[in-house]
Amino acid sequence: MYLGHFSLREAPFAITPDSSFYYPHEGAQAALNTLLVALRSGEGFLKIVGEVGCGKTVLCRQLLKTLQGEFVTAYVPNPDMGPDDLLMALCMELCIPLTPPISRHSVLNALRDCLLRHAAEGRSVVVCIDEAQAIPLRTVESLRLLSNLETEKRKLLQLVLLGQPELDTKLAQPEIRQLMQRITFAEYLGPMAAEQVGVYLRHRLHTAASDDHTDLDVFEPAAVAAIARASGGVPRLINVLAHKCLMLAYGENLHRVNTTHVRLAAADTPGIAPPSSRWRRLWRWLAFERAPARSLPLLDGTSGGKT
Repeated sequence: MYLGHFSLREAPFAITPDSSFYYPHEGAQAALNTLLVALRSGEGFLKIVGEVGCGKTVLCRQLLKTLQGEFVTAYVPNPDMGPDDLLMALCMELCIPLTPPISRHSVLNALRDCLLRHAAEGRSVVVCIDEAQAIPLRTVESLRLLSNLETEKRKLLQLVLLGQPELDTKLAQPEIRQLMQRITFAEYLGPMAAEQVGVYLRHRLHTAASDDHTDLDVFEPAAVAAIARASGGVPRLINVLAHKCLMLAYGENLHRVNTTHVRLAAADTPGIAPPSSRWRRLWRWLAFERAPARSLPLLDGTSGGKT
């Protein structure tokens, strides 16, 4: 694997959402600041919408990390479930014991009692729902009912929805317009600016560095510009391209990534450019034939060798 070659402790460009690699580019930090101010002000319903791969899940995990000790938090990563299942998931996240026989009424009562206890002790409860565009319409209505849980002074439950643009389409449907009206703050999380891509690459290399001697200028300036153009500033695509570029440089026993590596990586990456047979042959030759004794890393951080 290329970790030793570049003096890295861990894979710097894995596509798993790891908040330790969170980079506060302008759009992400603006969204995080909005959420923090709104939640600390007691707002009940918040929404973050962003395109695929723009870092919504990383932002969500960074938010939860920031709120630790200040709020009671719950995280629902996959809300594609019925209303009763969502209530059960919230009870599990909030460690609410349920005594049989279990019904929707008993679950709602247990959830309300838990929220009242937290409120009496001065704690606010925040629920973050990721991939919110997947919520069925019948479950969206349950969210509205949960948002009704309040005292005369404050909301008992604060909800943060994070989803793709399809979430806005769903919330615009007439039958759930009441929920749309309750969203007090909303932010759009888009790609990062081209001039931030180089800083982003260095940030992730620094986070993954094995020591202070790790070279953070692995990507030549022209290669950084090429990655910014090919990825459109989408963090997930930047990670995929950067990972493949490091593989290629490692296969050539180089310590610098150049524009040829970026072109090869882009041609091999779905969603960026249609791979031509010429680029596929060159990719395989550089990545595999020139490093027959090495075990090359896969995108999930594992390694694979020739068979």
